[in-house]
Amino acid sequence: MRPLATRASVLLLSAALLTACSSPDSGGGDPKSEPEIGAVPKLLRMTELSYPMDTYETTPEQQQQLQKAQNRLISQCMKRYGFSYEPPQPVDSGRRPGSDDSRYGLTDPDKAARYGYDSRGGAAPPAKAPAPSLGATGKLALSGPDTKGGAAQPMSWEEAQGVDSGKVVNGQKVPVGGCTRESYLKLYAPKKGAVDIMFVFNVTADAFTRAREDSRVAEAFKAWSACMAEKGYKTDDPVSPQEDLGITSDTYGGPKAVAAAKQDVACKERANLVGVWYTVETAYQKRNIEQNAETLNQAKTELGDRLKLATTLNG
Repeated sequence: MRPLATRASVLLLSAALLTACSSPDSGGGDPKSEPEIGAVPKLLRMTELSYPMDTYETTPEQQQQLQKAQNRLISQCMKRYGFSYEPPQPVDSGRRPGSDDSRYGLTDPDKAARYGYDSRGGAAPPAKAPAPSLGATGKLALSGPDTKGGAAQPMSWEEAQGVDSGKVVNGQKVPVGGCTRESYLKLYAPKKGAVDIMFVFNVTADAFTRAREDSRVAEAFKAWSACMAEKGYKTDDPVSPQEDLGITSDTYGGPKAVAAAKQDVACKERANLVGVWYTVETAYQKRNIEQNAETLNQAKTELGDRLKLATTLNG
């Protein structure tokens, strides 16, 4: 299990290179219908939880390898234009599957008692390597010209061969979007018809959103909120209650935050919020997989091909 926010941030740069993102198929059924869930287990800690969509998603290690491979493609492209350019290497955030409680908010009583809402336990965020400086010509090669009202954005490497940005650097035509987009297309969309890399995330996010709005999860929210109110904490947001509780980012690990966090987790256990939400979300994921099976299987095959290419590029 990986928190949605973390995976989304990893994909932001590549997703920004697209002009559209595909969405999961609703399957033609009633989007407001609630799937059957069966018995609900008692759950709190999330480190051992797995989800049906896990089989289609990239792991943090794979994401890092893909970013490294894309950087290698950028460097190779920039060399064509006479630039020795090494993009900043991906930083290992230290996060691993099941290492964060952010999907359903804070759920680990030990972390709550020690760190409150400070998810890093007081550790500083990983330092980002400074981006190499480039002149105007280098930036043109790296990012391409402004395309507003200009050349169409190709959606695959195959399609990009027939698109001209109209710019030249050191005698070489600059691709639309520059080396950054070229590297993305080579790795993530080599052929026309490739599955949007955001598709798997969108299917997972759709299930998460529908589960959060599900009546059974809503009842668990109410039970958690009522439990919090008994101790003087007024909030209806079990994922990010800090603002409601008057806790600021610079006091996430302070005594007030620790006291609230301990009660937060205790109330989640009492309401079995994790058990209900996990069970309901799993049901929505299963339904989404059934409705999008063909595209998801294609995405899984393409991920395998992508990782093979990354292995070759990374040496």
